[in-house]
Amino acid sequence: MGIVVTGVSGRMGRMLVETIAASEQTQLVGAIERAGHEWIGRDLGDAMGGAATGVSVTDDMAAALEGADVVIDFTAPVATLKVAEAAALTGVAHVIGTTGMTAEEIARLSGPAERTAIVRAGNMSLGVNLLVQLTKRVAAALDDDYDIEVIEAHHNQKIDAPSGTALMLGEAAAEGRGVALDAVADRVRDGITGARRRGHIGFSAIRGGDIIGEHDVMFAAAGERIVLRHLASDRSVFARGAIKAALWTAGKPPGQYDMLDVLGLSGQ
Repeated sequence: MGIVVTGVSGRMGRMLVETIAASEQTQLVGAIERAGHEWIGRDLGDAMGGAATGVSVTDDMAAALEGADVVIDFTAPVATLKVAEAAALTGVAHVIGTTGMTAEEIARLSGPAERTAIVRAGNMSLGVNLLVQLTKRVAAALDDDYDIEVIEAHHNQKIDAPSGTALMLGEAAAEGRGVALDAVADRVRDGITGARRRGHIGFSAIRGGDIIGEHDVMFAAAGERIVLRHLASDRSVFARGAIKAALWTAGKPPGQYDMLDVLGLSGQ
């Protein structure tokens, strides 16, 4: 499968390039960076400090996508929307790992999804997506006597909070309880906040060092706590999940999908 990677100079971009090269099922056929980036025009392997790959870094999205099967995109919301439009025009499937997208930005993916397959997830880790399912089931089994808190930790360069994964987990908990997350989310606490409101779902964000990604969902009641946890110790777990999603798109009709579809867990 021919794959294009956007934002190839970033941490996830580099990891995706390495993971694609290590797979017998995938081949890197395009590398995209923003206009004016110092890597533009250079061989990607050379730019990364290794052997030449024969793939030049470009800011010409249409040229990079020509002949590709899938584009994998871990960039920023504005850039992701541009990639979505370009992928739709060329019929290239789009795997999106970008976080921090607003509801309005996500809604704008509906147009491109009418023309190509889009897989979007706040976290591409297979383990995290299993955690999402567990969170929904536990939330459905426990009543409002159990307070729900989503606690996440990431490196000090992460620009959005709560993380996309934390919001996925919050959505799963809210779905399990049969409520809308927006109606029960406590995303900021500062000052004299008063007692916690019954039935609300809280979020706590930690930023520091080089933490790759840690997520806990805590169900706390009088006398006991249940904690569901996922720890990522290597960024490659996200890249492997993205590659799995890319391979899954082969032959899929246009539409919006997520990692639960990829794992065959949708609707469970």
